[in-house]
Amino acid sequence: MLKRILSILFLTLTFVYAVTNYSLRGVISDASTGEDLIGAAISVDESSSGTFTNSYGFYSLTLPEGEHQVTFSFMGYTSIKTEIDLSKNSIINMELISSVIALNEVTVTADRPDNNVSSTQMSVAKLDIKAIEIMPVLFGESDILKTIQLLPGISSASEGSTGFSVRGGANDENLILLDEATVYSPSHLMGFISVFNSDALNDVTVYKGGIPAYYGGRASSVIDVSMNNGNNKKFSGRAGIGLISSRLTLEGPIIKDKCSFIISGRRSYADIILKALPLDMITNDTQLYFYDLNAKLNFKLNDDNRVFFSGYFGEDVFGFKDIMGTSWGNTTFTGRWNHIFGNKLFSNLSVIYSKYDYGFKLSDQISMSSGIDNYTVKEDLTYFPNPNNTVKMGLNASRYKFNPGRLITGTDSSDFRLIMDEQYSLESGAYISNKHQITPLLGAEYGLRFSMYDQLGPGWIYSYDDDNVKTDSTWYDDWETAQYYWNLEPRISFNYRLTGQNSIKASYNRMAQYLHMLSNSTSGQATDVWISSSTLVKPLIVDQFALGYFHNFDDNNIETSIEVYYKDMQNVSDFEDGTNIMFNDKIESQILNGKGRSYGLELYIKKKFGKLTGWFSYTLARTEHQIENINDGDWYPAKYDRSHDLSIVMNYKITDRLTVSGTWVYYTGNAVTFPSGQYIIEDQVIPYYTERNGYRMPDYHRMDLNFHLDGKEHKRNYTTAWDFSIYNVYNRYNAYSIYFRESETTPGDMEAVQLALFGIVPSITFNLNF
Repeated sequence: MLKRILSILFLTLTFVYAVTNYSLRGVISDASTGEDLIGAAISVDESSSGTFTNSYGFYSLTLPEGEHQVTFSFMGYTSIKTEIDLSKNSIINMELISSVIALNEVTVTADRPDNNVSSTQMSVAKLDIKAIEIMPVLFGESDILKTIQLLPGISSASEGSTGFSVRGGANDENLILLDEATVYSPSHLMGFISVFNSDALNDVTVYKGGIPAYYGGRASSVIDVSMNNGNNKKFSGRAGIGLISSRLTLEGPIIKDKCSFIISGRRSYADIILKALPLDMITNDTQLYFYDLNAKLNFKLNDDNRVFFSGYFGEDVFGFKDIMGTSWGNTTFTGRWNHIFGNKLFSNLSVIYSKYDYGFKLSDQISMSSGIDNYTVKEDLTYFPNPNNTVKMGLNASRYKFNPGRLITGTDSSDFRLIMDEQYSLESGAYISNKHQITPLLGAEYGLRFSMYDQLGPGWIYSYDDDNVKTDSTWYDDWETAQYYWNLEPRISFNYRLTGQNSIKASYNRMAQYLHMLSNSTSGQATDVWISSSTLVKPLIVDQFALGYFHNFDDNNIETSIEVYYKDMQNVSDFEDGTNIMFNDKIESQILNGKGRSYGLELYIKKKFGKLTGWFSYTLARTEHQIENINDGDWYPAKYDRSHDLSIVMNYKITDRLTVSGTWVYYTGNAVTFPSGQYIIEDQVIPYYTERNGYRMPDYHRMDLNFHLDGKEHKRNYTTAWDFSIYNVYNRYNAYSIYFRESETTPGDMEAVQLALFGIVPSITFNLNF
């Protein structure tokens, strides 16, 4: 008997090891532009084997020796099925041709048809750049940050703002990346327009939960934005003229199929228009504009090596030249080298620079500045051992310099100077994760991130007593560690498919955040100040649990999902009453730490194909903090707490050339602190405040419309389009803020005054593609 068992085992092992496996790898791209297709599917017909391209269009698949029917597909493109005789490790680069599903239909997705059911990821959204372009928004400017606010779990900070809160997180808890570089202040025009020019973008992915281990540094969400690489087939361009700005994008090959470029610029022209008007108060010194510039170079050295250089430069300028004014802006640079080791190991080495600065000046007499910048080096590896596993691992290190503020009056060294100490820090991390298809029905993605943070010299580190009086100071030399933190951040997501049309998902992730933004607003403003974790300011730690049910109908045309989540927060911070964040050298001692919790339910229904497309989203949520010395130590609503948030988005293709899009949003007001009473001292009415965030702003609702008209076909190689938008169609004056003042009619009484920013705002945009 034993002999028979050993014989069977020997034959089995002989058969297993006799099977020879080879690797099939390559890059999938757009046939007309050469642009990488991120998330394209590669499937093998005779088995359940398959994989997807990464963020550089690369794939690797291990298959047994022999003939295979392999299908390459991507939503919105014609699939290609080809027979491959795999007798050695092979490279197959595939170019897919863009297809129109039907002349009278539109699509609002960039994923595979059943991705929301089949993927292990949950709480993730992928935006279609083309769909964003026809969405109605304020001033007619296509805006990815305003579009994501229409998704469940993501709330706008205020009227018309690009600021947002994700599942109860503060504005600074969102990691916003542009080609891997951090964008610290993602808005123009005091927060009403984002810095992202849609013409320069290729891909936008939003993570609300189940965040993979290769992301770190923020506690609530990741907005990962990728720029276009540039058309490596032919020269092309896009241009647009809108209500407040114009834009121009040029791209093309430097060496066809080897090297390409893209450069995209945008500038507002309020100052140009005002100077052209017969107004005596507008002089040639008037500066009232914003601009941004995206640029990228893409070099394909060979099948195993590729190099990218990309950058963003943007600024807002308001004032009078050489007299007075204020400006702020972002600068980013990313250099990347892709290298393929063998056939299964993909490497990406990145060198990154990010900067944000804010400044104000009054002639040569007064100047003020603040900001933050960082240098980052990171190495990311992706290993494809077999079709059921994709392993990612990496290292990164970032050095930060914080400028809390400088105020200088006059030009002489004896004049008044208030210079806050600059701060330095080093954040580093290592991670490993695996995307594992355990069985045909059960998949998982699990990983671990180890993060470290050092507050560094040179600089003074201060200690304070309970009365905010400095009690001690210590000098630390350059690169000397003043304070050290570390955290283990586990991440895991599961997906169990009940049938081909539905699945259950669950996820858990821990996130550690070591950088903090000091702000007196919910939406984020130019004057916000970034500071480092320190002895007094602890890192924010968030543990998030999520559970969801996902179901598709009508051959994956209709997606539905319901998710519930719970977030436990450690070291949430808030200010002592009356704290001033500008030029406050005691600010760290006036930041109070406590705990928080956020929980909610999200509903999502999306129709992807046909004449009528769009989605419905609803969020029911609660976010609370408990901090000693605030609200008598009781739980109180966070200022971005919002109970109900509903969005309806619809696109209807009326004819081949005309599409109408509409949105309707409703949400309950944010929590706010109002005076509960008043008292009089020497005939002055003084408001009396009790509980923190104990009142609510009025409920908000608004409807927007956009009519997109494609121009007639031209014999010459160009196309045109018009967009006619109406923001706030029924002209509702929603409350932007409420303040209190002494009544003019009944002195001694306080009255509430509501400020509204926008009524109905029409706009028109002309677009040209050539």
